[in-house]
Amino acid sequence: MGIKAFDRDDWQWLNEPRSWSDEGGGLSLTTDPDTDFWRTTHYGFDRDTGHVLGVPLTGDFTLVASFTADYAAQYDQAGIALRVDSRNWIKAGVELVDDEFQVSTVVTRDFSDWSVVPAGHITRVTVSAAREGDTVTVRYGLGDAAPTTMLRLGYFPPEVAALAGVMAAAPTGPGFPARFDRVQVTTA
Repeated sequence: MGIKAFDRDDWQWLNEPRSWSDEGGGLSLTTDPDTDFWRTTHYGFDRDTGHVLGVPLTGDFTLVASFTADYAAQYDQAGIALRVDSRNWIKAGVELVDDEFQVSTVVTRDFSDWSVVPAGHITRVTVSAAREGDTVTVRYGLGDAAPTTMLRLGYFPPEVAALAGVMAAAPTGPGFPARFDRVQVTTA
């Protein structure tokens, strides 16, 4: 049996962090150090060590998550993830880059492709990913805004099972706390 959270009982960890809690109707975690998801592009390394709490899904679905985090070190990141395997995945959320908050998406099909949008000073973000056929559309909203601003539209293998859920990673720092207070999965 999986972990019961966010009105489902089939959540499962990929790279479970040492410290997490699902008390109080949300998910709180502290990332382990040296965790990340990345494949090859620019940096020449592959990392598949970030934390994901997700549910296995096939077909069309929408994933929405609202979260806050105490980002502290370069590339600290929190958000959502859709994952087929270590070579096919999408992560989207907020990343601290050169001391600036960026709304970030990485689409990976053997090689990671990263895009960012400056977010200014933010405390809370909502990110959604809608999988329809062979496409995933990522949207976001800052503060308490609904995720209506499109961030990315990308290819994602259709009709293949994917782990869909929340993610966090600390590639260069000692780890940081993140809290996901709303996570919703809707299937077609």
